[in-house]
Amino acid sequence: MSTPYRYSSWDALTGEPLASDLPLSQVEFGLSRNAAGDFSGRLEPRFAHLLREQLDPGNTLLTVERNSTLLWGGIVWRAEPEGAAYPIEAAGWGSYLQRRHDVHGNLNGRGPYTYADPCQVIRDVWAYAQFQPDGDLGVTVDTTTSKAKAGTPAEPYSTDWWEAPVLGEVVDDMTEIDGGPEWTETTGRVAGGRPGGRIRLGWPRLGARRTDISFTSGINVAATVPITYDADEYAQVVIALGAGEGRNRRRAVDAVRNGRLRLEHVLEVPAEKGNDRLAARARTERTARQVLGEVTEIQVLDHPAAPVGSWQIGDDVRVSLHDQWSEFEGWCRITAWKLRPPQGNDPERITLTLARADRFTYGS
Repeated sequence: MSTPYRYSSWDALTGEPLASDLPLSQVEFGLSRNAAGDFSGRLEPRFAHLLREQLDPGNTLLTVERNSTLLWGGIVWRAEPEGAAYPIEAAGWGSYLQRRHDVHGNLNGRGPYTYADPCQVIRDVWAYAQFQPDGDLGVTVDTTTSKAKAGTPAEPYSTDWWEAPVLGEVVDDMTEIDGGPEWTETTGRVAGGRPGGRIRLGWPRLGARRTDISFTSGINVAATVPITYDADEYAQVVIALGAGEGRNRRRAVDAVRNGRLRLEHVLEVPAEKGNDRLAARARTERTARQVLGEVTEIQVLDHPAAPVGSWQIGDDVRVSLHDQWSEFEGWCRITAWKLRPPQGNDPERITLTLARADRFTYGS
């Protein structure tokens, strides 16, 4: 018996329910670390009349339920005919900030920021976006705090109205600060039964090291991508180049010695004006590039060893792979997941995007 799925739509401004069981096919959806989730599906031509009424792009929320559990929610952004079907594209709550700008400067007086907690800056971004007329999605942001700092007296973190910065890029800046927070999103029910988005902030990290779930060949791993050993991407030295020209260009070098041949990588971030943020980017890049032998993706089954919904973005999980392509055992971090519901004779497919847990460093 296949697992029941239900797709519903709602008016983004009023929360009014529009459709309780949309006839979508070829659906795939998921969540990511430090990025909005995504959704794709198709509507058959005979249901085209639903587009304007129940799937109005830019003004409609879409939710996914699995076994009556709300797994995903976001905003419909595109519905366009393609051959004999209408592809539907949606993205998670965080995608809204990519369509909004700071038109007042410094988030209407909330900044500029000096030694500010980046978690608070992220909350300020959402408060600013939702305070504007017709901008309230009902998204809440965790009260998490961190010891990371945004801005200094010499270089306050500010957003200028004449540049109309994208609000989503302000959030990106906060996650790129050395030891800064991480975020993902979830969806729940709020007053009146409408869907509500929640921005989960994690510091010093999202997720946790899980000893209660695992993924193992022959048990709950259905397929893997071959392990990657790529020295072209390896480096113990990262030279980050920021804003400016010639001798005035900002530069940060992050390097370690580890008994291997010295390899270097240049990271170009020409828009970066802050020395601390540039140094943080160099450090993050160097940590990530020091890993050889990595499992990047596995397809898993809904199994008691790790039921669907038991893991979270950011969790470290034990992965044991033993097949003709892979021989790996170690801790991997879940950085994204994607779920494809059953389609015809094809069973449910769950794909986890992984990174070696030792790629990451966290604030303290």
